[in-house]
Amino acid sequence: MDKQFAVKVEDGRKGVDGEPSVGPIYRNLLAKDGFPPLDTDLKTTWDVFRNSVEKYPDNRMLGWRELVDGNWGPYLWKTYKTVYEEVLHTASAMRASGIEPGCKIGIYGSNCPQWIVAMEACNAQSYISVPLYDTLGPGAVNFILDHAEVDVVFVQDKKVKELLNPECTHTQRLKLIVCFSSMKEEEKGKAGSMGIKSYSWSEFLHMGSKNPSDLHTPKASDICTIMYTSGTSGDPKGVILTHDNTVTNIRGVDLFMEQFEDKMTVDDVYLSFLPLAHILDRIIEEYFFRNGASVGFFHGNINELRDDMMELKPTFLAGVPRVLERIHEGVLKGLEEVNPRRRRIFNILYNYKLRWMKAGYKQKYASPLADLLAFRKVKNRLGGRIRLIVSGGAPLSREVEEFLRVTSCAFVLQGYGMTETCGLATLGFPDEMCMLGGVGSPFVYTDLRLEEVQEMGYDPLADPPRGEICLRGKTSFAGYYKNPDLTNEVIKDGWFHTGDIGEMQPNGVLVIIDRKKHLIKLSQGEYIALEYLEKVYGIAPIVEDIWVYGDSFKSSLVAVVVPNKENAEKWAHQNGHKGSWSELCKLRELQDHILSELKSTAQRNKLRGFEHIKGLIVEPRTFEEEKDLLTATLKKRRDKLMNRYKVGIDNLYNNLTVKKL
Repeated sequence: MDKQFAVKVEDGRKGVDGEPSVGPIYRNLLAKDGFPPLDTDLKTTWDVFRNSVEKYPDNRMLGWRELVDGNWGPYLWKTYKTVYEEVLHTASAMRASGIEPGCKIGIYGSNCPQWIVAMEACNAQSYISVPLYDTLGPGAVNFILDHAEVDVVFVQDKKVKELLNPECTHTQRLKLIVCFSSMKEEEKGKAGSMGIKSYSWSEFLHMGSKNPSDLHTPKASDICTIMYTSGTSGDPKGVILTHDNTVTNIRGVDLFMEQFEDKMTVDDVYLSFLPLAHILDRIIEEYFFRNGASVGFFHGNINELRDDMMELKPTFLAGVPRVLERIHEGVLKGLEEVNPRRRRIFNILYNYKLRWMKAGYKQKYASPLADLLAFRKVKNRLGGRIRLIVSGGAPLSREVEEFLRVTSCAFVLQGYGMTETCGLATLGFPDEMCMLGGVGSPFVYTDLRLEEVQEMGYDPLADPPRGEICLRGKTSFAGYYKNPDLTNEVIKDGWFHTGDIGEMQPNGVLVIIDRKKHLIKLSQGEYIALEYLEKVYGIAPIVEDIWVYGDSFKSSLVAVVVPNKENAEKWAHQNGHKGSWSELCKLRELQDHILSELKSTAQRNKLRGFEHIKGLIVEPRTFEEEKDLLTATLKKRRDKLMNRYKVGIDNLYNNLTVKKL
């Protein structure tokens, strides 16, 4: 009998009268006799923070870097005690400004210590924090200010102009703007003319220190945050999360971690670069604060993340697949530059260590020799101290996950969840090769089951069981703010319908195989999972990024490809093509080269004929550079991409039709 990672607590049942069938209900092994009791001392996120301040006053809590003579300097640190004092001053200044408990407080800017101080000040006074971020689209901040009825905004200096932009009409509802550093005189004047008080960070803290006030701490059932998430279409949705949701999550991770010999310690360091406006980074930071550990913030440029890694030397890294793919690409590129003999040795050692890992050996014992000779260099690229890498936000390809498991000398896990589940719904186990490609088993406080999706042929009672992932439990959200219709659309009979399609393995491990909405049907009646194809084609070295498009009235797929600059320029050099990057991207020969590379990738991955790309547009700029094409977690906004490339796509289809005639 294979090792089991989940337990069935209820059998599935066949659908009657047109109702969909549902699969068995699965739970974490730690919850087989019911969800474990919560920690009675920690009822809110404020309790979590205050408890750590008492236990670890002198530990480093928040780290950041400053520019020194045009270069980024070393990490500077604030201790738990220092942060606590700043939080009390900020909380007092809010009360002195007449802000009452229950008010909504916007936080707008890149991850930094001030972001966390503002967040904890909200927790201290029963305010509701509302993260604002502009990757949701240009009108999103304006929409959220109005929709959430925000009274105060804490804002990064370079975002002030966005707030005071005449198009951001709902800024005028604000009573107060507090800048993470300081505002320009003209900005202060503009805010003043709208009747809004504005303060620099030091002014606001000073006001709080002169007017100390009692704290109005929250109850477990109070709303902690309203976190807006980007639907891949339409207006952002405000997910209501309570203090109870967050502390349940923290307790669940505590219990989960108790099972393993490797423990988290106060010396662990997390590199924070995923937006704090998102649940993944927020919940990880909350957990680090729970343990008196340290969080260091990146200096604001995702392309220079490596520099922050080398400086901070983190022990924990959480990333979306795109970030981990870049690490993978970086190592492969390095391998191309070494002589063939060393490359051969690397491959031999890779396969040797992989074999022992598959045989059940723990990563650190599988081949210390291979780690010493070859993989230590990969570890050093990540700062040299990484113990754990977690991937979330979207499925990570098997190839990249396996590569990192073998070469990073760290645990590599995938988790699955979303804002609506307060981050975690499933979580992988360290050192379990059977979880490769999967997202683990249900989280400690989560029930999970699959539901039939008839139009896509997914049946949770078939073998293998497949269907839409449905969740319920103690970390599920209270609903979408001021949107009962949408809430009722996704929560039916207490089950949250995620829109993701999963396959349950016999050992209780979930694999994400599809997305309910991103499935298109080509004219020959075949269903195509676009995101899966993007993952497969994205592995081709010539591809930096790819958006696959299919039209239900056509029989073939087309794509927009952003070429990998280095590999494309290398190809151009070898084939005698000269010119600028944009000229190179217009070359018919490059287009043909990319098509043939995609074709061999498709064949290698045994894709079906209608899943092959038949035409493409070569785009010199990355999707990240273009405004609005991606959500903040770097998921593609298909409606926006369609608008952007509509003319080119129509031309592609016309040319394909002409070719056939």
